[in-house]
Amino acid sequence: MVGITDFAQAQLGEIVYVELPPKGTHLRAGGPFGTIESAKAVSELYAPVTGTVIASNDALDDEPETVNTSPYGDGWIARIQIEDRSEIATLLDAALYLAAAKEAH
Repeated sequence: MVGITDFAQAQLGEIVYVELPPKGTHLRAGGPFGTIESAKAVSELYAPVTGTVIASNDALDDEPETVNTSPYGDGWIARIQIEDRSEIATLLDAALYLAAAKEAH
Protein backbone atom coordinates (compact mmCIF):
# COMPACT_ATOMS: atom_id res chain seq x y z
CA MET A 1 0.00 0.00 0.00
CA VAL A 2 1.06 3.55 -0.70
CA GLY A 3 0.15 6.60 1.34
CA ILE A 4 1.85 9.45 3.11
CA THR A 5 3.70 9.35 6.39
CA ASP A 6 2.46 10.62 9.73
CA PHE A 7 5.14 13.33 9.53
CA ALA A 8 3.90 14.43 6.08
CA GLN A 9 0.23 14.56 7.09
CA ALA A 10 1.14 16.61 10.17
CA GLN A 11 3.08 19.07 7.99
CA LEU A 12 0.16 19.39 5.56
CA GLY A 13 -2.50 19.89 8.20
CA GLU A 14 -6.15 19.03 7.66
CA ILE A 15 -6.51 16.99 4.46
CA VAL A 16 -9.56 18.08 2.46
CA TYR A 17 -9.10 16.22 -0.86
CA VAL A 18 -7.06 13.36 -2.34
CA GLU A 19 -6.84 12.81 -6.09
CA LEU A 20 -6.68 9.03 -6.46
CA PRO A 21 -5.01 7.22 -9.34
CA PRO A 22 -7.44 5.04 -11.32
CA LYS A 23 -7.08 1.27 -11.15
CA GLY A 24 -4.85 0.10 -13.99
CA THR A 25 -2.70 3.24 -14.04
CA HIS A 26 0.95 2.47 -14.71
CA LEU A 27 3.32 4.36 -12.41
CA ARG A 28 7.03 5.07 -12.67
CA ALA A 29 9.12 5.33 -9.51
CA GLY A 30 9.45 9.01 -8.64
CA GLY A 31 6.70 10.06 -11.03
CA PRO A 32 3.55 11.91 -9.94
CA PHE A 33 0.34 9.91 -9.56
CA GLY A 34 -2.06 12.32 -7.90
CA THR A 35 -2.39 15.23 -5.53
CA ILE A 36 -3.28 15.76 -1.92
CA GLU A 37 -4.92 18.98 -0.80
CA SER A 38 -4.95 20.41 2.69
CA ALA A 39 -6.17 23.66 4.17
CA LYS A 40 -2.56 24.87 3.69
CA ALA A 41 -1.48 23.63 0.26
CA VAL A 42 -1.85 21.27 -2.68
CA SER A 43 0.99 18.75 -3.01
CA GLU A 44 1.92 16.20 -5.64
CA LEU A 45 1.97 12.53 -4.70
CA TYR A 46 4.95 10.59 -6.08
CA ALA A 47 5.15 6.86 -6.71
CA PRO A 48 7.76 5.15 -4.53
CA VAL A 49 8.10 2.24 -6.99
CA THR A 50 7.30 1.35 -10.61
CA GLY A 51 4.14 -0.67 -11.06
CA THR A 52 0.42 -0.76 -11.74
CA VAL A 53 -2.34 0.52 -9.48
CA ILE A 54 -4.45 -2.46 -8.47
CA ALA A 55 -6.71 -0.54 -6.06
CA SER A 56 -7.41 3.01 -4.91
CA ASN A 57 -8.90 3.93 -1.55
CA ASP A 58 -12.27 5.23 -2.71
CA ALA A 59 -13.30 5.86 0.91
CA LEU A 60 -11.05 8.95 0.77
CA ASP A 61 -13.49 10.55 -1.69
CA ASP A 62 -15.95 11.04 1.18
CA GLU A 63 -13.51 11.13 4.11
CA PRO A 64 -10.11 12.52 3.02
CA GLU A 65 -9.34 13.40 6.64
CA THR A 66 -8.75 9.69 7.23
CA VAL A 67 -5.23 10.37 5.92
CA ASN A 68 -4.75 12.54 9.03
CA THR A 69 -6.30 10.18 11.54
CA SER A 70 -4.91 6.90 10.18
CA PRO A 71 -2.01 7.47 7.74
CA TYR A 72 -0.66 3.94 8.30
CA GLY A 73 -4.06 2.25 8.38
CA ASP A 74 -7.32 3.30 6.75
CA GLY A 75 -5.70 6.40 5.20
CA TRP A 76 -3.82 4.47 2.50
CA ILE A 77 -4.07 5.93 -1.00
CA ALA A 78 -3.31 3.15 -3.48
CA ARG A 79 -2.13 -0.42 -3.79
CA ILE A 80 0.57 -1.00 -6.37
CA GLN A 81 1.63 -4.23 -8.04
CA ILE A 82 5.41 -3.72 -8.08
CA GLU A 83 7.20 -4.45 -11.36
CA ASP A 84 10.75 -4.57 -10.05
CA ARG A 85 11.06 -5.71 -6.44
CA SER A 86 14.69 -4.52 -6.37
CA GLU A 87 13.31 -0.95 -6.16
CA ILE A 88 12.21 -1.70 -2.60
CA ALA A 89 15.88 -1.59 -1.54
CA THR A 90 16.03 2.07 -2.61
CA LEU A 91 13.29 3.15 -0.19
CA LEU A 92 14.11 4.75 3.16
CA ASP A 93 13.22 2.98 6.37
CA ALA A 94 11.34 4.96 9.03
CA ALA A 95 14.44 6.16 10.90
CA LEU A 96 16.21 7.39 7.76
CA TYR A 97 13.04 9.08 6.52
CA LEU A 98 12.53 10.96 9.80
CA ALA A 99 16.18 12.03 9.87
CA ALA A 100 15.96 13.34 6.29
CA ALA A 101 12.64 15.10 6.96
CA LYS A 102 13.96 16.81 10.09
CA GLU A 103 17.11 17.88 8.25
CA ALA A 104 15.01 19.40 5.48
CA HIS A 105 13.06 21.54 7.96
